[in-house]
Amino acid sequence: MNIVLDTNSLIMSIAPRSPYRKVWNAFLSGDYNLCVSNEIIEEYSEVLSRNISPQVSEAIVYAILTRPNIIRKDPHYTFALIEADKDDNKFVDCAIAANAKCIVTEDKHFKVLEDIPFPKVEVIGIEDFKCYLDKWI
Repeated sequence: MNIVLDTNSLIMSIAPRSPYRKVWNAFLSGDYNLCVSNEIIEEYSEVLSRNISPQVSEAIVYAILTRPNIIRKDPHYTFALIEADKDDNKFVDCAIAANAKCIVTEDKHFKVLEDIPFPKVEVIGIEDFKCYLDKWI
């Protein structure tokens, strides 16, 4: 299964005692494919450096980029489906380009995607994704 993980969901999943740690561990185990673009990797790096530390950021980004279950897609087309926070469109465009099953996010700006029939992009919360992993992995 191919998914896109937004930055806040990534941060929520990497803490060792996080209730969502299973999301990160399942990625490390190869239980799903993580779809990223260069823009997404840059945001991961920037936000992790700022919120945690540059060393942790480097280690996390390295772990992501060296896994065999990473799908790198740099979209050649931007759909601009999210108006409220245009910066979120990088996740949508990557999901479309990678034919991802869903975007895992807690960001309310993504709710607008529910009302857009094409291109259809499914959005699920991190709790629902964790429950899916609990059930199937």
